[in-house]
Amino acid sequence: MTTVYDVRAQPLIDEVADELEEEFEAPEWSNYVKSGSDRDSPPEQENWYHIRSAAILRKIYTDGPLGVSRLRTIYGKREDNGHGPEHSGKASGKVIRTALQNLEKAGYLETEEGEGRKITEKGQSFLDRKSREVS
Repeated sequence: MTTVYDVRAQPLIDEVADELEEEFEAPEWSNYVKSGSDRDSPPEQENWYHIRSAAILRKIYTDGPLGVSRLRTIYGKREDNGHGPEHSGKASGKVIRTALQNLEKAGYLETEEGEGRKITEKGQSFLDRKSREVS
């Protein structure tokens, strides 16, 4: 049986993002916001919100349970400080929070008290099914 661990991440995330576009719509503000304080401009891809949601779902499957703070650190990158040394920046908490809420409404995640979000059986079978399709 093929699982998430057996396939490459990017093709799986793309396949899951296409499916999530049918599950829920991206918020109105997602066309105008940056995906983190360390970014210079908003993402250029049309479906970047669903790609981020799919990546979060996969990350919670492999490393979960995870909370917003840990996910902000994971999806952050180096922040440019001009002449000063670079430091790690954090990703947008609003984007991650709304993605987690949408995935929870769809039934793929559930809240683990004091731990963050963890994957449900429905979410696990969904990702395993998509991994079989990708492989």
